[in-house]
Amino acid sequence: MSYNGLTLPKGHALGSVRFSTGALTKGSIWNGGSFAGGVGSSFVVTGVGAWTKGLPGAPQGPVTLFTGSFFGPIQWKVVSHTGKYDYVFTLSGVVSGQLFNGRSIRLLTKQTIYVHQNQWFQDHRGGIGSGSTEFRMNLPEPGTLGLFGTGLIVLGGAVRRRLLSS
Repeated sequence: MSYNGLTLPKGHALGSVRFSTGALTKGSIWNGGSFAGGVGSSFVVTGVGAWTKGLPGAPQGPVTLFTGSFFGPIQWKVVSHTGKYDYVFTLSGVVSGQLFNGRSIRLLTKQTIYVHQNQWFQDHRGGIGSGSTEFRMNLPEPGTLGLFGTGLIVLGGAVRRRLLSS
């Protein structure tokens, strides 16, 4: 309903966020734990409406703005449990993928999920009450930085040896 300062009235949307996780690897649905990322997980952001004009696919309908999958474990936490069946959970993790323009990025997402009284037992679904997703630049992995630093040290030693020998 809102993006970058643009807020729509009730009943309208700027798009949608769909995601799926891998298998539950630790804990339980009702007490918190973690899900597997990688294979079997997905994260897709779709935009709709006039604000998508000029983006590939916009005149025909919804535009896929981002597609990717969870990278690493996905945290599942119980925030509150009131009444017999009222639960509030958060799901958070790092997502890696591509923007509509082909640029690779990583993002951090935190979704708040509400399961209201008897909803789980009626249709086995929860409702996404609110969520936030922060896009940020890809950061190099620590291993890559270590290799880069080692290369610089070796290069510096070679230059020093050459200067001392001449």
